[in-house]
Amino acid sequence: MKTSKIVYQGSLRTESTHLQSGITILTDAPIDNNGKGEAFSPTDLLATSLGCCMITIMGIAAERHALKIEGTTIEITKIMISDPRRVGEIIVAFTMPKNNYSDKDRTLLEHAAHTCPVAKSLSSEIKQTLIFNY
Repeated sequence: MKTSKIVYQGSLRTESTHLQSGITILTDAPIDNNGKGEAFSPTDLLATSLGCCMITIMGIAAERHALKIEGTTIEITKIMISDPRRVGEIIVAFTMPKNNYSDKDRTLLEHAAHTCPVAKSLSSEIKQTLIFNY
């Protein structure tokens, strides 16, 4: 089954449609790469996908072990490098709710984050830095 359809809108903008749901997202090239920066850039989506995937896999682990992680927030920092221009590092900073997680719970959740499919799909040349604030 096809996943999405992308239409180039011109002026370095795309519109992507998730075929199963019909939800659309826009991308723009970033200001530092000839774009308007009015929407996520493709590399912003790459970095953001990492955080979304990590918290989803953590959510699966949390449900299996009756842990509450609702309200967790994630801040993503994408660091670009050059020669060639690419993502060099993604910093994923989690702020967990104040739920008095045990050391075992923390280990379980952090392991889940590290094993998400996006993390495992990214090139080993992209540094993934995870910060957990409990």
